[in-house]
Amino acid sequence: MKTRNKRVRLLALAILLAAGAALAADDFKDIEGRVSEFTLKNGMKFLVLERHTAPVASFFTYADVGSVQEVKGITGLAHIFEHMAFKGTRTIGTKDYAKERPALEQVDKAFAALQMERQKDGKADPQKVKELEAAFKNAQEAAGKFVEKNEFGEAIERAGGRGLNATTAWDATRYFFSLPSNEMELWFYLESERFRDPVLREFFKEKDVVMEERRMRTDNQPIGKLLEEFLHAAYLAHQYGVPVVGYMSDLQNITRPDAEAFFKKYYGPNDLTCVVVGDVIPKPVQEMAERYFGRISGGPKPPPLRTVEPPQNAERRVTLELQSQRILLTGYHKPDINSPDNAVYDAISSLMSQGRSSRLHRSLVRDKKIAVAAAGIPGLPGLKYPGLFIFLAVPAQGHTNAESEKAIEEEIERLKKEPVTKEELDGVKRRARAGLIRGLGDNSSLAMQLANWQVLTGDWRNLFRQLDKINAVTPEDIMRVSKAVFIKSNRTVGTIEPLETAKAQ
Repeated sequence: MKTRNKRVRLLALAILLAAGAALAADDFKDIEGRVSEFTLKNGMKFLVLERHTAPVASFFTYADVGSVQEVKGITGLAHIFEHMAFKGTRTIGTKDYAKERPALEQVDKAFAALQMERQKDGKADPQKVKELEAAFKNAQEAAGKFVEKNEFGEAIERAGGRGLNATTAWDATRYFFSLPSNEMELWFYLESERFRDPVLREFFKEKDVVMEERRMRTDNQPIGKLLEEFLHAAYLAHQYGVPVVGYMSDLQNITRPDAEAFFKKYYGPNDLTCVVVGDVIPKPVQEMAERYFGRISGGPKPPPLRTVEPPQNAERRVTLELQSQRILLTGYHKPDINSPDNAVYDAISSLMSQGRSSRLHRSLVRDKKIAVAAAGIPGLPGLKYPGLFIFLAVPAQGHTNAESEKAIEEEIERLKKEPVTKEELDGVKRRARAGLIRGLGDNSSLAMQLANWQVLTGDWRNLFRQLDKINAVTPEDIMRVSKAVFIKSNRTVGTIEPLETAKAQ
């Protein structure tokens, strides 16, 4: 049996690799012509791209929800729910849900009692806390006896599936994997079930996992600490300034009912977009979509975010003193992806960062040798709402953040005062086309791109139109945008200074 499963996995992997090279001869217009779309009565959107180069299909679900939907007290919940979406339903991942349900309710009650005692403002009874901790642990162990471990993932693996994963960002949560195309119905069943009937089992165990992620990626990681403090400084009002992983105190206190309420509010079918790319035919896809996802009840779309980040009118700076190498972040507020100048920001990023001939690499790394890395990034924290254009530099040994900051400012001034050359702009356009081709080179990447552009811009065709927009960027556009955005009063600077150096100062 093990040998057979290994052969199935190897065959599936070979199929997926064969699909990866499929786009080389595809014309963009031809791809557009093979995309079909439909919307279910409950508001759920589907895109389907036929691509019969290998008997495999990739599936991508984009939930239009992220950490920006959170409020104080429940930060990190969107990320926790990403973990929960793999735990199963009333029929998947359980040995006996009729008995598991009251056991889960007992876990909730035990946690609530423990937290109530812990939160007595310094008057908690240590002995009672100890007893309640034991009761909470026992309740979790009792509920755990009904769990069928990783049944969701194992069903996909047995069918030859690959790439099962999910990601949570400030403004999106994405779920994806690939399957042999003759197993397509399995995806429709499993994916619809986890949004129709999720059971948040092992909730507190996954909370512990997320808390450990926070310790590893933020609390014990210098760049993670810097990014968190940097975004706090850059955003005074908007949720882009709050970490996706959440704050530790919130993670410690979030409850399973909190997560269930968040799911009911933000994971309705009209907030979901699914993309299927590969060896499929649109009509059967639509029939299965109606059969499985059509079971999910629709409802009103959640209201849009009310908070808009006010204009920044003064430079902001934050410095962390850590046992770490120096790092520099400089961020400027910029519009969202639907700005008419979005392609200009992409062109500036390419000009400044892409390749060994890019301006920042040549200046800071190659010529001046004051940094080991430098880049300009236009898409953080996200693209749905006004974000930041961030310049990053890692100073070389013996050099300072101030040197890198000065060199970056000099390159920004060049953007404002000197028209970029035709050769440089031709390079930007050439790299944009090559990047688009690479990004569409396999089913999974293509599905992701179609979903991103559909949700963020309202039309998946903008994926292909972006090339025309970059081709239309002029030297005057780059000068105009640079003069308007890359100004001191719109700037937030974050640095890490080595602890020893900071003490000496």
